[in-house]
Amino acid sequence: MIEQPFQTLESWVTYFNSVEIPILRQTRRRLEEARQNIDRITGRDIAAIVLQDPLLAIRVLAYIQPVRGKHLQSDITTIANAVMMLGVEPFFRRFESPQTVEGLLKDEPQALLGVLHVIRRVQRASRYAYDWAFERHDWNVEEVALAALLHDLAEILLWCFAPRLAIEIRRRQQADRALRSVVAQQQVLGIRVFDLQRALCDTWHLPELLKALMDDANAEKPRVRNVVLAVNLARHSANDWNDPALPDDFSAIEKLLHIDRDTLLGKLAIPDEAARQYRQSQAPGES
Repeated sequence: MIEQPFQTLESWVTYFNSVEIPILRQTRRRLEEARQNIDRITGRDIAAIVLQDPLLAIRVLAYIQPVRGKHLQSDITTIANAVMMLGVEPFFRRFESPQTVEGLLKDEPQALLGVLHVIRRVQRASRYAYDWAFERHDWNVEEVALAALLHDLAEILLWCFAPRLAIEIRRRQQADRALRSVVAQQQVLGIRVFDLQRALCDTWHLPELLKALMDDANAEKPRVRNVVLAVNLARHSANDWNDPALPDDFSAIEKLLHIDRDTLLGKLAIPDEAARQYRQSQAPGES
């Protein structure tokens, strides 16, 4: 566990590149159940399990890149293709008996709650991204959903391996609602979490396409905007549907999908009271 921040970004990257990344206990249980039925399990079945867990997803992607380089010229940008290339039995051999987030943080209950909160948030973001990419007739919806799932990976890793520092960042932001997250990160960690994530993606040789989809700086591109808006909506609605940023999120999503407010609110299954509020807050003529 990291008790004090490292002095350089390179030191952070070296540390995370050397540790075994845990997975969710539920994921390990689902993998064990699948292994018991290995004769009937397909690569798609395994991919469906992996895509519920950002930590296992990044482990699979990081593992497959050097293997891919020996056999294919094109990047592997989806979990389904990664599992297909590995094969079912080799997959189970490679990811046998992984440690779990719950086991790693058994003595850090606040951090466990914190990381599970973030993971639930990115799972929701991934579902939003998938649904919207499908509606937009994106040529590969899994790429978009995977980018949303991994968008906040470095934050998840901090909760796992630097729990006291992650808690301190959260404490400072709760104490000062005007404190921007990047400022709190630099105060506590000495780095920006986005810079850590980008460096880890480079170290793990993630495909350029996925790195681009995960980079908010590319938000003028529809596929990236799909990811960014899904991440923002999941973040702003993580606690309830009363966050003041949500009306702007809704307007941006409506433009992305070319739908009106009523249609969007229906798709999101927002509670009736909150839905009425957001219908009333829509400016006349806005769609």
